[in-house]
Amino acid sequence: MAVMGKTKSVLTLTGRVINEAVSFIVFSLLDLFDFLLCYVYKLADFFMEAEWKPCYCSSGKEAITSSGKILVSEQGKSKIVCLSSSKLQLEEISDTLYTRPSLVSEVSNLTVTELKRLKVTDRTINVQSCEKIKNGTVRSTFTVNSTIVEMLQGKIGKQQLHPIPRWSDCDCKLCISWTSSCKETLFVRAEGPKAFWTETLFPNFSSAAKSTYRLFAIDLLGFGRSPKPTDSLYTLREHLDMIEQSVLEPYKIKSLHIVAHSLGCILALALAVKHPGCVKSLTLLAPPYYPVPKGTQATQYVMRRVAPRRVWPLISFGASLACWYEHISRTICLLICKNHRLWEFLTKLVTRNRIRTFLLEGFFLHTHNAAWHTLHNIICGTASKLDAYMDAVRDHLKCDVAVFHGQDDELIPVECSHNVKARIPRARVKVIEKKDHITIVVGRQKSFARELEEIWRNSSRN
Repeated sequence: MAVMGKTKSVLTLTGRVINEAVSFIVFSLLDLFDFLLCYVYKLADFFMEAEWKPCYCSSGKEAITSSGKILVSEQGKSKIVCLSSSKLQLEEISDTLYTRPSLVSEVSNLTVTELKRLKVTDRTINVQSCEKIKNGTVRSTFTVNSTIVEMLQGKIGKQQLHPIPRWSDCDCKLCISWTSSCKETLFVRAEGPKAFWTETLFPNFSSAAKSTYRLFAIDLLGFGRSPKPTDSLYTLREHLDMIEQSVLEPYKIKSLHIVAHSLGCILALALAVKHPGCVKSLTLLAPPYYPVPKGTQATQYVMRRVAPRRVWPLISFGASLACWYEHISRTICLLICKNHRLWEFLTKLVTRNRIRTFLLEGFFLHTHNAAWHTLHNIICGTASKLDAYMDAVRDHLKCDVAVFHGQDDELIPVECSHNVKARIPRARVKVIEKKDHITIVVGRQKSFARELEEIWRNSSRN
Protein backbone atom coordinates (compact mmCIF):
# COMPACT_ATOMS: atom_id res chain seq x y z
CA MET A 1 0.00 0.00 0.00
CA ALA A 2 2.84 2.34 0.85
CA VAL A 3 4.44 1.69 -2.54
CA MET A 4 1.16 2.32 -4.31
CA GLY A 5 0.72 5.55 -2.38
CA LYS A 6 4.19 6.77 -3.34
CA THR A 7 3.63 5.78 -6.96
CA LYS A 8 0.38 7.71 -7.05
CA SER A 9 2.07 10.76 -5.53
CA VAL A 10 4.88 10.61 -8.09
CA LEU A 11 2.42 10.27 -10.98
CA THR A 12 0.34 13.16 -9.66
CA LEU A 13 3.41 15.37 -9.31
CA THR A 14 4.64 14.38 -12.79
CA GLY A 15 1.25 15.14 -14.29
CA ARG A 16 1.18 18.53 -12.60
CA VAL A 17 4.66 19.41 -13.85
CA ILE A 18 3.79 18.34 -17.40
CA ASN A 19 0.54 20.33 -17.26
CA GLU A 20 2.36 23.46 -16.09
CA ALA A 21 5.14 23.09 -18.67
CA VAL A 22 2.74 22.53 -21.56
CA SER A 23 0.52 25.32 -20.30
CA PHE A 24 3.43 27.75 -20.21
CA ILE A 25 4.30 27.01 -23.84
CA VAL A 26 0.71 27.04 -25.08
CA PHE A 27 -0.27 30.26 -23.34
CA SER A 28 2.94 32.00 -24.40
CA LEU A 29 1.98 31.23 -27.99
CA LEU A 30 -1.59 32.37 -27.33
CA ASP A 31 -0.23 35.64 -25.90
CA LEU A 32 1.51 36.28 -29.19
CA PHE A 33 -1.47 35.18 -31.27
CA ASP A 34 -3.83 37.50 -29.40
CA PHE A 35 -1.36 40.35 -29.88
CA LEU A 36 -1.37 39.77 -33.63
CA LEU A 37 -5.15 39.43 -33.75
CA CYS A 38 -5.41 42.89 -32.22
CA TYR A 39 -4.06 44.42 -35.44
CA VAL A 40 -6.09 42.08 -37.61
CA TYR A 41 -9.32 43.25 -35.96
CA LYS A 42 -8.32 46.90 -36.10
CA LEU A 43 -7.96 46.58 -39.87
CA ALA A 44 -11.13 44.51 -40.19
CA ASP A 45 -13.13 46.98 -38.11
CA PHE A 46 -11.82 49.87 -40.17
CA PHE A 47 -12.77 48.28 -43.48
CA MET A 48 -16.12 46.91 -42.26
CA GLU A 49 -17.25 49.86 -40.13
CA ALA A 50 -15.17 52.73 -41.51
CA GLU A 51 -13.54 53.56 -38.19
CA TRP A 52 -10.96 52.24 -35.77
CA LYS A 53 -12.50 50.45 -32.82
CA PRO A 54 -10.88 50.66 -29.38
CA CYS A 55 -9.70 47.60 -27.54
CA TYR A 56 -8.13 47.01 -24.15
CA CYS A 57 -4.70 46.45 -25.63
CA SER A 58 -4.37 50.25 -25.45
CA SER A 59 -2.29 51.72 -22.67
CA GLY A 60 -4.78 51.51 -19.85
CA LYS A 61 -3.70 52.46 -16.37
CA GLU A 62 -6.13 54.00 -13.97
CA ALA A 63 -9.49 55.11 -15.34
CA ILE A 64 -12.86 53.47 -15.49
CA THR A 65 -16.03 55.10 -16.81
CA SER A 66 -19.72 54.62 -17.35
CA SER A 67 -22.07 57.58 -17.25
CA GLY A 68 -22.21 60.64 -15.06
CA LYS A 69 -18.81 60.26 -13.37
CA ILE A 70 -15.40 58.74 -13.92
CA LEU A 71 -13.90 56.68 -11.17
CA VAL A 72 -10.15 56.46 -11.30
CA SER A 73 -8.56 53.54 -9.53
CA GLU A 74 -5.04 53.79 -8.18
CA GLN A 75 -3.53 50.92 -6.25
CA GLY A 76 -6.98 49.55 -5.46
CA LYS A 77 -8.45 52.92 -4.36
CA SER A 78 -11.07 54.76 -6.43
CA LYS A 79 -11.22 58.52 -6.87
CA ILE A 80 -13.76 60.70 -8.66
CA VAL A 81 -12.29 62.59 -11.59
CA CYS A 82 -13.65 65.96 -12.70
CA LEU A 83 -13.82 66.34 -16.45
CA SER A 84 -14.78 69.78 -17.74
CA SER A 85 -18.06 70.90 -16.19
CA SER A 86 -19.69 67.48 -16.20
CA LYS A 87 -19.01 64.45 -14.07
CA LEU A 88 -18.76 61.08 -15.76
CA GLN A 89 -19.25 58.05 -13.55
CA LEU A 90 -18.26 54.48 -14.23
CA GLU A 91 -18.83 51.96 -11.50
CA GLU A 92 -17.71 48.42 -10.93
CA ILE A 93 -15.18 48.26 -13.76
CA SER A 94 -12.54 45.62 -13.25
CA ASP A 95 -8.90 46.42 -13.88
CA THR A 96 -8.59 42.91 -15.33
CA LEU A 97 -10.10 44.35 -18.51
CA TYR A 98 -6.85 46.10 -19.30
CA THR A 99 -4.33 44.52 -16.93
CA ARG A 100 -3.70 40.88 -17.76
CA PRO A 101 -0.02 40.03 -17.34
CA SER A 102 1.58 38.04 -20.18
CA LEU A 103 4.93 37.69 -21.88
CA VAL A 104 3.85 39.93 -24.75
CA SER A 105 2.40 42.56 -22.42
CA GLU A 106 5.59 42.63 -20.38
CA VAL A 107 7.67 43.16 -23.53
CA SER A 108 5.19 45.80 -24.70
CA ASN A 109 5.37 47.60 -21.37
CA LEU A 110 9.17 47.66 -21.50
CA THR A 111 9.00 49.04 -25.03
CA VAL A 112 6.51 51.72 -24.05
CA THR A 113 8.63 52.69 -21.05
CA GLU A 114 11.66 53.06 -23.27
CA LEU A 115 9.71 55.12 -25.80
CA LYS A 116 8.47 57.39 -23.05
CA ARG A 117 12.00 57.85 -21.87
CA LEU A 118 12.81 59.04 -25.36
CA LYS A 119 9.83 61.38 -25.12
CA VAL A 120 7.72 59.52 -27.60
CA THR A 121 4.15 60.16 -26.50
CA ASP A 122 1.61 57.45 -26.07
CA ARG A 123 -2.02 57.81 -27.03
CA THR A 124 -3.39 58.78 -23.64
CA ILE A 125 -5.12 61.75 -22.07
CA ASN A 126 -4.63 63.30 -18.69
CA VAL A 127 -7.41 64.38 -16.42
CA GLN A 128 -7.39 65.98 -13.03
CA SER A 129 -8.74 64.11 -10.03
CA CYS A 130 -10.12 66.08 -7.16
CA GLU A 131 -9.28 64.85 -3.68
CA LYS A 132 -10.31 66.91 -0.68
CA ILE A 133 -8.09 66.88 2.38
CA LYS A 134 -8.23 68.75 5.65
CA ASN A 135 -5.93 71.62 4.70
CA GLY A 136 -7.23 72.22 1.20
CA THR A 137 -7.51 70.54 -2.16
CA VAL A 138 -4.83 68.48 -3.83
CA ARG A 139 -4.89 67.77 -7.57
CA SER A 140 -3.31 64.64 -8.98
CA THR A 141 -2.83 63.63 -12.60
CA PHE A 142 -3.97 60.22 -13.83
CA THR A 143 -3.82 58.49 -17.16
CA VAL A 144 -7.17 57.47 -18.62
CA ASN A 145 -7.47 54.40 -20.79
CA SER A 146 -8.07 55.65 -24.33
CA THR A 147 -10.33 52.67 -25.01
CA ILE A 148 -12.76 53.74 -22.31
CA VAL A 149 -12.61 57.34 -23.49
CA GLU A 150 -13.52 56.33 -27.04
CA MET A 151 -16.38 54.14 -25.81
CA LEU A 152 -17.56 57.02 -23.65
CA GLN A 153 -17.56 59.63 -26.42
CA GLY A 154 -20.69 58.19 -27.99
CA LYS A 155 -22.50 58.34 -24.65
CA ILE A 156 -21.46 61.90 -23.87
CA GLY A 157 -22.22 63.37 -27.27
CA LYS A 158 -25.26 61.19 -27.89
CA GLN A 159 -23.70 60.44 -31.25
CA GLN A 160 -25.01 56.90 -31.19
CA LEU A 161 -27.55 55.06 -29.10
CA HIS A 162 -26.83 51.38 -28.58
CA PRO A 163 -25.48 50.79 -32.12
CA ILE A 164 -26.18 47.21 -33.25
CA PRO A 165 -25.00 44.93 -34.51
CA ARG A 166 -21.27 44.96 -35.15
CA TRP A 167 -20.08 43.09 -38.21
CA SER A 168 -18.73 40.29 -36.02
CA ASP A 169 -22.05 39.88 -34.17
CA CYS A 170 -25.06 37.89 -35.29
CA ASP A 171 -27.81 39.94 -36.90
CA CYS A 172 -30.50 37.24 -37.05
CA LYS A 173 -34.05 38.07 -36.00
CA LEU A 174 -33.68 36.28 -32.68
CA CYS A 175 -30.51 38.11 -31.65
CA ILE A 176 -31.74 41.60 -32.54
CA SER A 177 -35.41 41.16 -31.63
CA TRP A 178 -34.94 43.54 -28.70
CA THR A 179 -34.30 46.47 -31.06
CA SER A 180 -37.91 46.44 -32.24
CA SER A 181 -39.16 47.27 -28.75
CA CYS A 182 -39.78 50.90 -27.86
CA LYS A 183 -38.74 50.18 -24.26
CA GLU A 184 -35.40 48.61 -23.49
CA THR A 185 -35.92 45.87 -20.93
CA LEU A 186 -34.69 42.34 -20.35
CA PHE A 187 -36.41 39.40 -21.97
CA VAL A 188 -38.57 37.88 -19.23
CA ARG A 189 -40.11 34.43 -19.52
CA ALA A 190 -43.05 33.51 -17.35
CA GLU A 191 -43.41 30.25 -19.24
CA GLY A 192 -42.56 28.71 -22.58
CA PRO A 193 -39.79 26.68 -24.24
CA LYS A 194 -36.14 27.28 -25.05
CA ALA A 195 -34.89 28.63 -21.75
CA PHE A 196 -32.77 27.09 -19.03
CA TRP A 197 -35.24 27.54 -16.18
CA THR A 198 -38.47 27.25 -18.17
CA GLU A 199 -37.45 23.91 -19.72
CA THR A 200 -35.94 22.38 -16.61
CA LEU A 201 -37.80 23.62 -13.52
CA PHE A 202 -41.04 25.27 -14.58
CA PRO A 203 -42.70 22.12 -15.99
CA ASN A 204 -41.75 20.20 -12.84
CA PHE A 205 -43.25 22.52 -10.26
CA SER A 206 -46.43 21.24 -8.65
CA SER A 207 -49.79 22.76 -9.45
CA ALA A 208 -49.85 24.19 -5.95
CA ALA A 209 -46.55 25.99 -6.51
CA LYS A 210 -47.65 27.36 -9.87
CA SER A 211 -50.85 28.69 -8.36
CA THR A 212 -49.08 30.18 -5.34
CA TYR A 213 -46.07 31.85 -6.95
CA ARG A 214 -45.48 33.95 -10.04
CA LEU A 215 -42.48 32.42 -11.82
CA PHE A 216 -40.07 34.56 -13.85
CA ALA A 217 -36.93 33.56 -15.75
CA ILE A 218 -34.85 36.35 -17.26
CA ASP A 219 -32.13 36.57 -19.87
CA LEU A 220 -29.40 38.76 -18.43
CA LEU A 221 -28.37 41.95 -20.17
CA GLY A 222 -26.32 41.00 -23.23
CA PHE A 223 -27.49 37.38 -23.35
CA GLY A 224 -30.29 35.39 -24.94
CA ARG A 225 -33.05 37.62 -26.27
CA SER A 226 -32.30 40.54 -23.97
CA PRO A 227 -30.74 43.79 -25.23
CA LYS A 228 -27.10 43.61 -26.29
CA PRO A 229 -26.01 47.26 -26.58
CA THR A 230 -22.50 47.62 -27.96
CA ASP A 231 -21.81 50.79 -25.96
CA SER A 232 -22.56 49.12 -22.63
CA LEU A 233 -19.79 48.07 -20.27
CA TYR A 234 -22.10 45.58 -18.53
CA THR A 235 -21.33 46.73 -15.01
CA LEU A 236 -22.99 45.41 -11.87
CA ARG A 237 -25.09 48.56 -11.70
CA GLU A 238 -26.29 48.14 -15.28
CA HIS A 239 -27.26 44.51 -14.70
CA LEU A 240 -29.13 45.31 -11.49
CA ASP A 241 -30.89 48.33 -12.99
CA MET A 242 -32.15 46.21 -15.88
CA ILE A 243 -33.46 43.50 -13.53
CA GLU A 244 -35.30 46.12 -11.51
CA GLN A 245 -36.72 47.85 -14.59
CA SER A 246 -37.72 44.58 -16.25
CA VAL A 247 -39.10 42.54 -13.35
CA LEU A 248 -39.38 44.20 -9.95
CA GLU A 249 -40.94 47.48 -11.08
CA PRO A 250 -43.33 46.47 -13.90
CA TYR A 251 -44.67 43.45 -12.00
CA LYS A 252 -44.77 45.38 -8.71
CA ILE A 253 -42.92 42.67 -6.82
CA LYS A 254 -42.70 43.31 -3.09
CA SER A 255 -41.70 39.82 -1.93
CA LEU A 256 -39.60 37.28 -3.79
CA HIS A 257 -37.57 34.09 -3.69
CA ILE A 258 -34.34 34.30 -5.69
CA VAL A 259 -32.78 31.30 -7.44
CA ALA A 260 -29.48 31.90 -9.22
CA HIS A 261 -26.82 29.81 -10.93
CA SER A 262 -23.08 30.47 -11.31
CA LEU A 263 -22.38 34.10 -12.27
CA GLY A 264 -26.02 34.91 -11.49
CA CYS A 265 -25.29 34.22 -7.81
CA ILE A 266 -23.27 37.44 -7.63
CA LEU A 267 -26.18 39.42 -9.07
CA ALA A 268 -28.55 37.63 -6.68
CA LEU A 269 -26.46 38.61 -3.65
CA ALA A 270 -26.21 42.23 -4.79
CA LEU A 271 -29.96 42.34 -5.47
CA ALA A 272 -30.75 40.83 -2.08
CA VAL A 273 -28.56 43.37 -0.29
CA LYS A 274 -30.18 46.19 -2.26
CA HIS A 275 -33.72 44.97 -1.43
CA PRO A 276 -33.30 43.31 1.98
CA GLY A 277 -36.92 43.57 2.99
CA CYS A 278 -38.22 41.85 -0.13
CA VAL A 279 -36.17 38.66 -0.19
CA LYS A 280 -37.80 35.62 1.43
CA SER A 281 -35.19 33.05 0.40
CA LEU A 282 -31.92 32.97 -1.47
CA THR A 283 -30.93 29.81 -3.36
CA LEU A 284 -27.47 29.77 -4.92
CA LEU A 285 -26.18 27.09 -7.29
CA ALA A 286 -22.39 26.87 -7.74
CA PRO A 287 -21.65 30.39 -6.43
CA PRO A 288 -18.23 31.67 -7.61
CA TYR A 289 -17.10 32.94 -4.20
CA TYR A 290 -13.33 33.04 -3.65
CA PRO A 291 -12.31 34.78 -0.42
CA VAL A 292 -9.37 37.05 -1.18
CA PRO A 293 -6.30 36.81 1.08
CA LYS A 294 -5.31 40.03 2.82
CA GLY A 295 -2.83 42.12 0.91
CA THR A 296 -3.81 40.57 -2.42
CA GLN A 297 -5.35 42.48 -5.30
CA ALA A 298 -8.86 41.05 -5.36
CA THR A 299 -9.65 41.29 -9.07
CA GLN A 300 -6.39 39.70 -10.20
CA TYR A 301 -6.63 36.96 -7.57
CA VAL A 302 -10.12 35.90 -8.64
CA MET A 303 -9.21 36.05 -12.33
CA ARG A 304 -6.38 33.59 -11.73
CA ARG A 305 -8.66 31.31 -9.73
CA VAL A 306 -11.38 31.31 -12.37
CA ALA A 307 -8.98 31.22 -15.32
CA PRO A 308 -5.70 29.65 -14.15
CA ARG A 309 -3.99 29.57 -17.59
CA ARG A 310 -3.84 25.80 -17.66
CA VAL A 311 -4.58 23.47 -20.56
CA TRP A 312 -6.08 20.85 -18.26
CA PRO A 313 -8.81 20.34 -17.28
CA LEU A 314 -10.36 21.47 -20.56
CA ILE A 315 -13.00 23.58 -18.86
CA SER A 316 -10.20 25.60 -17.21
CA PHE A 317 -8.56 25.99 -20.61
CA GLY A 318 -11.82 27.32 -22.03
CA ALA A 319 -12.27 29.72 -19.12
CA SER A 320 -8.71 30.96 -19.57
CA LEU A 321 -9.29 31.64 -23.26
CA ALA A 322 -12.45 33.58 -22.46
CA CYS A 323 -10.91 35.59 -19.62
CA TRP A 324 -7.34 36.34 -20.71
CA TYR A 325 -7.65 36.93 -24.45
CA GLU A 326 -9.82 39.72 -25.76
CA HIS A 327 -9.25 38.99 -29.43
CA ILE A 328 -9.11 35.20 -29.31
CA SER A 329 -12.40 35.19 -27.42
CA ARG A 330 -13.81 37.58 -30.03
CA THR A 331 -12.74 35.12 -32.73
CA ILE A 332 -14.52 32.31 -30.89
CA CYS A 333 -17.68 34.42 -30.72
CA LEU A 334 -17.30 35.26 -34.41
CA LEU A 335 -17.10 31.58 -35.33
CA ILE A 336 -19.72 30.26 -32.93
CA CYS A 337 -22.12 32.99 -31.82
CA LYS A 338 -22.42 34.76 -35.16
CA ASN A 339 -23.09 31.40 -36.81
CA HIS A 340 -25.18 29.90 -34.02
CA ARG A 341 -27.97 28.86 -36.38
CA LEU A 342 -25.54 26.69 -38.34
CA TRP A 343 -24.11 25.14 -35.17
CA GLU A 344 -27.58 24.47 -33.80
CA PHE A 345 -28.55 22.74 -37.05
CA LEU A 346 -25.38 20.63 -37.11
CA THR A 347 -25.70 19.71 -33.43
CA LYS A 348 -29.29 18.58 -33.87
CA LEU A 349 -28.33 16.67 -36.99
CA VAL A 350 -25.42 14.84 -35.34
CA THR A 351 -27.26 14.11 -32.09
CA ARG A 352 -30.54 13.35 -33.88
CA ASN A 353 -32.20 16.17 -31.99
CA ARG A 354 -31.41 14.60 -28.61
CA ILE A 355 -29.64 17.64 -27.13
CA ARG A 356 -31.81 20.23 -25.45
CA THR A 357 -32.07 23.42 -27.52
CA PHE A 358 -32.08 25.73 -24.49
CA LEU A 359 -28.50 24.68 -23.74
CA LEU A 360 -27.43 25.76 -27.22
CA GLU A 361 -29.22 29.08 -26.84
CA GLY A 362 -27.54 29.65 -23.50
CA PHE A 363 -24.08 29.11 -24.98
CA PHE A 364 -24.52 30.84 -28.33
CA LEU A 365 -26.84 33.83 -27.97
CA HIS A 366 -24.57 36.61 -26.80
CA THR A 367 -22.10 39.10 -28.19
CA HIS A 368 -18.41 39.20 -27.43
CA ASN A 369 -18.78 42.65 -25.91
CA ALA A 370 -21.43 41.38 -23.49
CA ALA A 371 -19.60 38.20 -22.50
CA TRP A 372 -16.21 39.89 -22.18
CA HIS A 373 -17.36 42.77 -19.99
CA THR A 374 -19.76 40.70 -17.88
CA LEU A 375 -17.08 38.12 -17.14
CA HIS A 376 -14.58 40.74 -16.01
CA ASN A 377 -16.88 43.28 -14.37
CA ILE A 378 -19.11 40.83 -12.53
CA ILE A 379 -16.95 37.83 -11.59
CA CYS A 380 -13.60 39.65 -11.25
CA GLY A 381 -14.79 43.20 -10.60
CA THR A 382 -16.96 42.30 -7.60
CA ALA A 383 -14.24 40.26 -5.88
CA SER A 384 -13.65 42.92 -3.24
CA LYS A 385 -17.38 43.37 -2.61
CA LEU A 386 -18.58 39.82 -2.04
CA ASP A 387 -17.40 39.66 1.56
CA ALA A 388 -19.51 42.74 2.35
CA TYR A 389 -22.50 41.25 0.53
CA MET A 390 -22.15 38.02 2.48
CA ASP A 391 -21.88 39.93 5.76
CA ALA A 392 -24.97 41.97 4.91
CA VAL A 393 -26.95 38.80 4.19
CA ARG A 394 -25.69 37.26 7.43
CA ASP A 395 -26.33 40.27 9.67
CA HIS A 396 -29.21 42.21 8.13
CA LEU A 397 -31.31 39.78 6.08
CA LYS A 398 -33.60 37.22 7.68
CA CYS A 399 -34.08 35.16 4.54
CA ASP A 400 -33.26 31.47 4.27
CA VAL A 401 -30.02 30.75 2.38
CA ALA A 402 -29.56 27.45 0.54
CA VAL A 403 -26.52 26.52 -1.52
CA PHE A 404 -26.25 23.64 -4.01
CA HIS A 405 -23.07 22.45 -5.72
CA GLY A 406 -22.14 19.59 -8.01
CA GLN A 407 -19.39 17.41 -6.59
CA ASP A 408 -17.76 17.04 -10.02
CA ASP A 409 -17.92 20.74 -10.94
CA GLU A 410 -14.57 21.54 -12.58
CA LEU A 411 -15.41 25.15 -13.43
CA ILE A 412 -16.27 26.38 -9.94
CA PRO A 413 -14.89 24.13 -7.17
CA VAL A 414 -17.06 22.87 -4.32
CA GLU A 415 -14.93 24.85 -1.88
CA CYS A 416 -16.71 28.01 -3.11
CA SER A 417 -19.98 26.83 -1.58
CA HIS A 418 -18.23 25.89 1.64
CA ASN A 419 -16.75 29.40 1.65
CA VAL A 420 -20.29 30.77 1.57
CA LYS A 421 -21.18 28.58 4.56
CA ALA A 422 -18.14 29.85 6.45
CA ARG A 423 -19.26 33.44 5.87
CA ILE A 424 -23.00 32.85 6.41
CA PRO A 425 -23.28 30.13 9.11
CA ARG A 426 -27.04 29.65 8.68
CA ALA A 427 -26.60 28.79 4.98
CA ARG A 428 -27.39 25.16 4.19
CA VAL A 429 -24.98 23.60 1.72
CA LYS A 430 -25.89 20.49 -0.25
CA VAL A 431 -23.25 18.85 -2.44
CA ILE A 432 -24.77 16.66 -5.15
CA GLU A 433 -22.72 13.59 -5.98
CA LYS A 434 -21.74 12.84 -9.58
CA LYS A 435 -23.08 16.18 -10.80
CA ASP A 436 -21.20 19.04 -12.45
CA HIS A 437 -21.80 22.69 -13.29
CA ILE A 438 -24.73 21.95 -15.63
CA THR A 439 -26.06 18.60 -14.45
CA ILE A 440 -26.64 20.00 -11.00
CA VAL A 441 -29.95 21.07 -12.59
CA VAL A 442 -30.20 19.29 -15.94
CA GLY A 443 -31.06 15.66 -15.28
CA ARG A 444 -32.32 16.23 -11.74
CA GLN A 445 -34.89 18.95 -12.41
CA LYS A 446 -37.75 17.06 -10.76
CA SER A 447 -35.95 16.59 -7.46
CA PHE A 448 -34.60 20.14 -7.56
CA ALA A 449 -38.10 21.53 -8.16
CA ARG A 450 -39.29 19.66 -5.03
CA GLU A 451 -36.33 21.01 -3.05
CA LEU A 452 -37.13 24.56 -4.09
CA GLU A 453 -40.78 24.20 -3.16
CA GLU A 454 -39.76 22.97 0.29
CA ILE A 455 -37.40 25.93 0.72
CA TRP A 456 -40.15 28.35 -0.27
CA ARG A 457 -42.74 26.75 2.03
CA ASN A 458 -40.38 26.80 5.02
CA SER A 459 -39.40 30.41 4.44
CA SER A 460 -43.07 31.43 4.32
CA ARG A 461 -43.63 29.96 7.77
CA ASN A 462 -40.81 31.97 9.33
